[in-house]
Amino acid sequence: MSSVAPEAREPDRLARACYVVSVALVAAGVFHLGVFALGDRPWHGPLSWRKPATFGLSFGATLATVTWVTSYLRMTPRTRALLMGVFAVDCVVEVAGITLQAWRNQPSHLNTSSPANASVAYTLAAGGAVLVAVLGTFAVIAVRGRVDASPSMVLAIRAGFVLLVAGLASGIAMIAYGTAVMRSGDTQRAYDVAGFLKAFHGVTLHGVLVLPALAWWLGGRVLDESRRTSVVGVAIGGYAVAAAAVLVWSLVQL
Repeated sequence: MSSVAPEAREPDRLARACYVVSVALVAAGVFHLGVFALGDRPWHGPLSWRKPATFGLSFGATLATVTWVTSYLRMTPRTRALLMGVFAVDCVVEVAGITLQAWRNQPSHLNTSSPANASVAYTLAAGGAVLVAVLGTFAVIAVRGRVDASPSMVLAIRAGFVLLVAGLASGIAMIAYGTAVMRSGDTQRAYDVAGFLKAFHGVTLHGVLVLPALAWWLGGRVLDESRRTSVVGVAIGGYAVAAAAVLVWSLVQL
């Protein structure tokens, strides 16, 4: 094991490549925010430029975050390279599929109205399954305690991955509910309700960035590790309460 502290590790070649891809995805999201600002489509709805914008920003931020936090996880370099490589490609595929449909002026998820639309929808669904498998593997490693970091960072990473799994579960729930409504024959309602957990989805997905970032920030400012761990614990509790409140609000709105 390296004698260099986890907090001081330099990114390897794979990490640098993932960071480049994450920047490209964020740039794509920012570009589509500009397209939205100059266009006449509404912010909400299945044909909105919101989707390629938010997917680019979210997937870019998530790829960079996962690249960083998995550097603390104990696994063989080959295993991490395989998982991160698959994850990076999958992030690109997901954003590309959403973006393609936006430019085709077609809904992305749930849209099987033509062979082309169905191929995109099924590709996005398969990509979602890959996301669950890869991120779920990282989460298991983190929760089982195979983390090479200070106690406060270990706590933050574990909680972040638990929140991430909750976010993935909410994504699955949205697709399942939207599909069920779509099969009932009410296409418009399916598109209207499919995103009923998107606020909770967004909040929980990015806990894996917010909490470890807090632990990292505290590491340079609070010398006492027990105090850092206590602050991270309070932050985790607050984040969980906020996520629960968003979940309740989302269910009430439905």
